[in-house]
Amino acid sequence: MAVRAAVLPAVDAPLEITGIDLPAPGPGRVRIRLAAAGVCHSDLSLSNGTMRLPVPAVLGHEGSGTVVAVGEGVTHVAPGDDVVLNWAPSCGACPACARDEVWLCANALSGAAEVHARRADDGTDLYPGLNVAAFAEETVVPASCVLPAPDGVPLTDAALLGCAVLTGYGAVHHSAKVRPGESVAVFGVGGVGLAALQSARIAGASTIVAVDVSPEKEELARSAGATEYLVASDTTARQIRALTGKEGVDVSVECAGRAATIRTAWESTRRGGRTTVVGIGGKDQQVTFNALEIFHWGRTLSGCVYGNSAPARDLPVLAEHIRAGRLDPGALVTERIALDGIPAAFDNMLAGKGGRALVVF
Repeated sequence: MAVRAAVLPAVDAPLEITGIDLPAPGPGRVRIRLAAAGVCHSDLSLSNGTMRLPVPAVLGHEGSGTVVAVGEGVTHVAPGDDVVLNWAPSCGACPACARDEVWLCANALSGAAEVHARRADDGTDLYPGLNVAAFAEETVVPASCVLPAPDGVPLTDAALLGCAVLTGYGAVHHSAKVRPGESVAVFGVGGVGLAALQSARIAGASTIVAVDVSPEKEELARSAGATEYLVASDTTARQIRALTGKEGVDVSVECAGRAATIRTAWESTRRGGRTTVVGIGGKDQQVTFNALEIFHWGRTLSGCVYGNSAPARDLPVLAEHIRAGRLDPGALVTERIALDGIPAAFDNMLAGKGGRALVVF
């Protein structure tokens, strides 16, 4: 029996909501009925070719659901269990995994090159866009992509743990290592940016500046923990220095993936501070620095993949923050939609509108 899914037929082609036929879960695989799936900028990056993975594909990588069936050898989950999808499972064998840098696993996306399902109408092979193909009523994934959902967290909220919350929390706590009393600026108030703002508050940051192109996001940002809100402009770095004794913030977290924003985040960071880049930009987005400024400012500029997180390690920590009321994944969601609403959610992301759109099945 076919299930409905959002299929990307080719790069830059419109998404198609259509039926797909899934195989029975073979050895080491799990079939899941989705409860919810977040619409992330990475899905947009895959659809427009910024990220290069095989197509046609079923998109969606941030999801939660309930196990329907398991294949031979799967023992950590069983039918009826609630689970969170992990789109970047570590292989445990590559050099990065050996260094315990599982977020840099060389084989994390190997599953994206394996046929996932077929279109019900014409039998075309389909790939899982970012391993887990969460924009579908049901999916079949490797057991390594499945983590038990934490107790005490609503299953729809748990979907956000699979990317936005892990990434935003990890950017603050693992990559930038924000310390109590430090000042933080977060550039881009989408799902990941909102998670970063909440995480900066949890870390005990003093001044927390949110920056976005949209003035309409101020209330959303302040409810997440921002103490200051700036609409992005040519004077953003100067404004941030004015808010911080002319020094700049201790930490900048860039969540937009644009060259100009990365450069502004760098310029907004104090001498000796840390700039962490979370956003995924295109290879044509060139950021330039001169040799003297690198020496003079003594800043650290670092990339951040998946929040430098280890999902199996970090999910219980996030769950405890949620149960204690310190972290609220549901507050990232500004729109709940059906599968048919994903194309409009993509348009909203391009226009800089809202936080996270959540597909609720």
